[in-house]
Amino acid sequence: MASSDILLSVRDLRIAFHGVEAVRGVSFDVRPREVLALVGESGAGKSLTARALLGMAPRGATVNGEIRLDGSPDLAAARGRRISLVPQDALSALSPVHPVGDQLAAAVRSVHRVSRREARARAVAALDRVGIPDAARRARAHPHEYSGGMRQRAVIAMATLNEPDLVVADEPTTALDAERREQVLRVLSEQREAVGAALLLVTHDLDVVRDHADRVLVMYAGRTSELGPTHTVLGQPRAPYTAGLLASLPQDGPRRRRLPTLPGTPPAPGELPPGCAFAPRCPLATDHCRSEEPETRELDGRLVACHHPDRIPDDTATLFEEEQPA
Repeated sequence: MASSDILLSVRDLRIAFHGVEAVRGVSFDVRPREVLALVGESGAGKSLTARALLGMAPRGATVNGEIRLDGSPDLAAARGRRISLVPQDALSALSPVHPVGDQLAAAVRSVHRVSRREARARAVAALDRVGIPDAARRARAHPHEYSGGMRQRAVIAMATLNEPDLVVADEPTTALDAERREQVLRVLSEQREAVGAALLLVTHDLDVVRDHADRVLVMYAGRTSELGPTHTVLGQPRAPYTAGLLASLPQDGPRRRRLPTLPGTPPAPGELPPGCAFAPRCPLATDHCRSEEPETRELDGRLVACHHPDRIPDDTATLFEEEQPA
């Protein structure tokens, strides 16, 4: 594990397609053993950002900026060894023609010079650790013979098998029901802690962030909207976009008013409005917002990109709720 205060440093990350930027100058750090969540609506750039760390940006993408692991910009040798991925779609991540145990054993031998027998033993042990029943027998099965939850556990086993320093989990609970989601997150948390890894968690689920993340980076239109400790950002947001995401969450207790929703949709890359990209959807937007993009600045223990961060009420729902007829 890294001995420094910063495990991963990302500075001014920009990802473009045919000259159009989809990620626009994102910067953040990941500390040893911490959980940093990347949050935002579809198209915010969070998965692009995460996959750039693994050299897995889509074909045709141009990636610029600085990415350093333990201060080194050479990540080629670290990928698959010190940085690993838990993908969104476990089925497509596993080869359909090879037994699951063989695939895990191959991952072991890609990093460690061990015999096939030893690699196989490590693969079975990894499946057992993530709760696959009768792991020795299941290791001989193919992915289509696993349930969805078991496949997700298998890819978590593969991602943590070689004890990486950083695990990137790209929407690992998408399309899972609440019970299975909690099971997968529990397994991921247990395995991450067992190997001492940090976690970069890509998700759209703020409840997951609240329960599992130390810090949160809220992205909008390819840019940082807000970044800070989870309890600070979600407890008292200073970016209207963060406030809108929170306001849209179902609340416990009796419902006395209609659930607020964020109006409109995020702009597509290359179709950004002038000024702040969120201004067309923001109830606090002024002419200044619509003409000048806000700089990212430090405020109340977090970074925020907004011209009017002090105007957000404690009850974030009031920003976006509509007046109801009497």
